[in-house]
Amino acid sequence: MSASFKTIDSLDFKNKRVLLRADLNVPVVDGKVSDATRIERIVPTIREITKGGGKAILISHFGRPKGKVDKAFSLEAVVPAVAEATGHPVGFVDTDWVDVDKARRAIESAPAGSILVLENTRFHPGEEKNDAELAKRMASLGDVYVNDAFSAAHRAHASTEALAHLLPSAAGLAMQAELEALEKGLGNPKRPVIAVVGGAKVSTKLELLGNLVGRVDALVIGGAMANTFLLAKGIGIGKSLAEHDMGDTVETILGKAEKARCAVIVPVDATVAWTFAANAPHQHYGLDAMDPEGMILDIGPQSIERIKGAIDEAATLVWNGPLGAFETVPFDAGTNAVAKYVAARTKAGKLVSVAGGGDTVSALAQAGAKDDFTYVSTAGGAFLEWMEGKTLPGVAALLKA
Repeated sequence: MSASFKTIDSLDFKNKRVLLRADLNVPVVDGKVSDATRIERIVPTIREITKGGGKAILISHFGRPKGKVDKAFSLEAVVPAVAEATGHPVGFVDTDWVDVDKARRAIESAPAGSILVLENTRFHPGEEKNDAELAKRMASLGDVYVNDAFSAAHRAHASTEALAHLLPSAAGLAMQAELEALEKGLGNPKRPVIAVVGGAKVSTKLELLGNLVGRVDALVIGGAMANTFLLAKGIGIGKSLAEHDMGDTVETILGKAEKARCAVIVPVDATVAWTFAANAPHQHYGLDAMDPEGMILDIGPQSIERIKGAIDEAATLVWNGPLGAFETVPFDAGTNAVAKYVAARTKAGKLVSVAGGGDTVSALAQAGAKDDFTYVSTAGGAFLEWMEGKTLPGVAALLKA
């Protein structure tokens, strides 16, 4: 994919109105942005636009106002954070997207090199319906379109999909970095490839597991979903969390993996406790001697070593989901140990590592390993759909014909 999508090198920004689809859907607490990561990631693209003599006109959704004007979801709240991240004054244009004349006048009167934030695109019901008329109204405000919001690329909305077909369009620098990292992870990876998948439920990751077993050489299963795999293999898991009705599904996944010659690695031992609480009394058990009263809350030391051995053989790793109850000490030990090992191999130039998904980002940050992975995606749903092998409408709209 990386060779075939349009990048901003192909656009001329001089005296152009540049509609920049950003993801400004950031957490706001007491009227202030509490985590500006997504804003910081688009700063290089904003700078390229303004340095090139264009006007950067940011459009984004924010929360779920359900197609109505609701000031509780006004993007005005994020403007100070955009100004701080860019080190540049930022204007705000209050538009309801029914009549964009006010926005047009504000854009026309702004000098070259300006940065403007337009009001929440979801204040109009046509945004989530990918409405052609709304997209035309949006397009009338710009000369070129840049999408730097990979995290919204899995949605076919007016500002992410329809709009891209109406103006000369390209991927912003953050979107480009994400797509190139994903290409290295699964699109055209250096082999062997290992995937690490954790989390609570097999049922929420069926499409993911089904896609991965056909594309990777080894698949590590962790978290509570590993219990469902163990249960399906007839291994006692005591009182551990598991999906008892997913046995046939697990068998199907394992059968598909066998056909594709993908090794599936499940835990061989576990960290077991009898109550789920921080620093609860716990013990390591081999899975052949599991206490029927115990709960598996993390992988055990032998499983950690087994996973490290599999990682040693890999050239590329993709990761989604923690390997245990990582929010609760000491059941973060497995995730921490594996994350640090991946980070060290990546830093040593022996591994390309790509990770993503909300819990995953938190778990890698907690392990102190996040900054040493090749790429960590903050895109959530879009990252998961990419791992599932789905076409993302916002990316497809940027592909070269």
